[in-house]
Amino acid sequence: MAKTTHIINGIFPSPVYSVKRDGDISPKEEKEVEEIIKEGLEQNVGNFMTTNTYVFNDRLHNIKQFCETQLRVYVKAIINPEKDIEVYITQSWLNVTKPDGFHHEHRHSNSLLSGVFYISTEEGDNTTFANPNGNETAGAGFTIWNIPQKEPNVWGSATMLFPVANNELNIFPSWLPHRTMPNDNATKDRISLSFNTFIRGTLGSAKDLTELTIK
Repeated sequence: MAKTTHIINGIFPSPVYSVKRDGDISPKEEKEVEEIIKEGLEQNVGNFMTTNTYVFNDRLHNIKQFCETQLRVYVKAIINPEKDIEVYITQSWLNVTKPDGFHHEHRHSNSLLSGVFYISTEEGDNTTFANPNGNETAGAGFTIWNIPQKEPNVWGSATMLFPVANNELNIFPSWLPHRTMPNDNATKDRISLSFNTFIRGTLGSAKDLTELTIK
């Protein structure tokens, strides 16, 4: 009997870009984070977010510069646009999660790419991304297929867990559902900085009747 071979092709993957900034959070950045938090927090579902949702406008400039540089890398490597486009940061805010808290599953509307920069984390902290292609839908707890796996893999898992660390940035499509589970061993608040983005430039083509210029 002839031996057969098979290939499993992955198509249309969901890119999650991870990069760590050199060095540590500076004392100046730590002070600015404390100031932003002291200005006010509001309750989210399982954690808190700052009342200031434009924190990059007047503080944390070095972190903003790092995030903008990495956005350009993401756009060039993953979106790979034919024409020059600019992806720029719109809103930016801090998330504060207590040791027994969590961040509910959600997506980011009115945004092309979203990012999370981790300021204060502990061993065991992570971000969980949900499969948008069938196994889960954001916030609904609905499963199309429920077939337990012997071992998780990228093809059939409902979620993928990403460990996180201080000074690390994750960039991902804003439509990708994600959440943070409680860290049972946490001893301090987890603090992260999230941001949304939008686009400037010309999309599509005049010939195809899809041209759109956004300034």
